[in-house]
Amino acid sequence: MMETEEVGEVILKAIEELRAEGMEPDIILAGSEFIEMAREHLANVGLKIYRIEELGYDAVIADSKFLGQIKKASRRISVEPFIEEEHVWEEIENLEV
Repeated sequence: MMETEEVGEVILKAIEELRAEGMEPDIILAGSEFIEMAREHLANVGLKIYRIEELGYDAVIADSKFLGQIKKASRRISVEPFIEEEHVWEEIENLEV
């Protein structure tokens, strides 16, 4: 199973990067699959969460006051690389040596 701690770290890192650039992240736009994989971490970040089906395994963490106005107001993250890594490890484990 995917390491949820890594997902939490990615979410927190994106929030910290935005704050370091003077932004105040207050929303997460997230796909259904992202929400499912990161559910326990999303409950603890204190940001308003909006489900956007089209985002799938991705999410955008943003400062809603500047979203769409300046590029540095948001960070797009994905849980898809974690899923792909998990599949690779499963294939390696199933190899007959």
